[in-house]
Amino acid sequence: MRIIEASDEALGIANIIGLSVFAQMIFNQQDLNPAWEVLVEFASQDPPDPGALLNMSMLLQLTGQTEPGLDLQRQALSITRIFKRVHGDGSGLRVLAIVTSGDFMANTPLDFLLNGSDATVYFVYATAEGDLPEDLPDHDVAFFAIGESTTNYETLMRLAPIAAGWPRPIINHASLNIAALTRDGVCQMCAEIPEILSPSTSLVAREGALALAEGRAPLSDFIASGVFPIIIRPLDSHAGQDLEKINSLAELGDYLATRTSETFYITQFVDYSGRDGLFRKQRIAFIKGKPFISHLAVSEHWMVHYLNASMDEKPERRAEEAAFMDGFDQDFAVRHAKAFEGLYRAFGLEYFGIDCAELPDGRLLLFEADVAMIIHALDSPELYPYKPRAMEKLFNGFMALLEETAAAA
Repeated sequence: MRIIEASDEALGIANIIGLSVFAQMIFNQQDLNPAWEVLVEFASQDPPDPGALLNMSMLLQLTGQTEPGLDLQRQALSITRIFKRVHGDGSGLRVLAIVTSGDFMANTPLDFLLNGSDATVYFVYATAEGDLPEDLPDHDVAFFAIGESTTNYETLMRLAPIAAGWPRPIINHASLNIAALTRDGVCQMCAEIPEILSPSTSLVAREGALALAEGRAPLSDFIASGVFPIIIRPLDSHAGQDLEKINSLAELGDYLATRTSETFYITQFVDYSGRDGLFRKQRIAFIKGKPFISHLAVSEHWMVHYLNASMDEKPERRAEEAAFMDGFDQDFAVRHAKAFEGLYRAFGLEYFGIDCAELPDGRLLLFEADVAMIIHALDSPELYPYKPRAMEKLFNGFMALLEETAAAA
């Protein structure tokens, strides 16, 4: 692997428009057909334009056509593995992002985090075996952006020595720390942080789950408390896919009968509803240990996701989120400062995100930690006028991390 000064053409670099651009178009309900037609024209050339193929892949995935989108991604990567995305006028930092193939949860969402900047980003795709292109473009700072997943495990392992010895300043280079951010791994890492409750979690093979459902194994073999309710989900599931709360052995048996997965996470369910019966979940980004609020979602259901929390339709929930976000630094972040310090020490990463809630006893209930959580500023400024200032603060903090790291060379 060599870092060289060379033209984009010499390095086989393809230009892309960027995920955040297409996502904003969809959020704004713009007509995608003109953009799609232009991309198809460039992708149909001989040879095809790999940048157009990757742009088409993004559009398909954003519109729910994941498999066709990933197929186009594979086609693009068969031509080149370096793609260039220019933010603003491109006069800012040159950032090299080490990424891998996959959907939008595979890598840190840098295209969103660099919103409003003038950075030029080179997305360099590692193979599943951890191989990088032989020649790479020069850059001011690198960012190791590959997230934790079963699919990415081997890649993270093989890239560990390469990232550790990167010849330019690099952020999140501790890929072994990223690999440790499994649901059960996070639970173990937080066990010694008294200000945090990371519910007891076990990775269970189907045979073990069936033994539990059939009464051949006690729940205490998997969950410390040994009592229901529990939460179950397939390994590597996200966004609530096939996630259910189970209240009895019979319900567990019914769940397994309708799922084909071979491995599951079983987690102790914790009732974190407030006095009004509503559930509140926060998404927080950590930039060199400093917390930045991304959103607060309020819902009647224990499984809270921002898109299904009726925030658009409930002005009182938006008012609560506005007050929470505006007062985050002086209120929530102060109350949970020790918990946040504990997470930063435990994970050993310059950038990561968490989903969490606040328990009545004052502890932080941690649902998940990852480097690839989607954090964006796509919401309507008319409906959410308070969000741009909070997200600008977060994005400025992220740019400051990049600039400080680059300057420390």
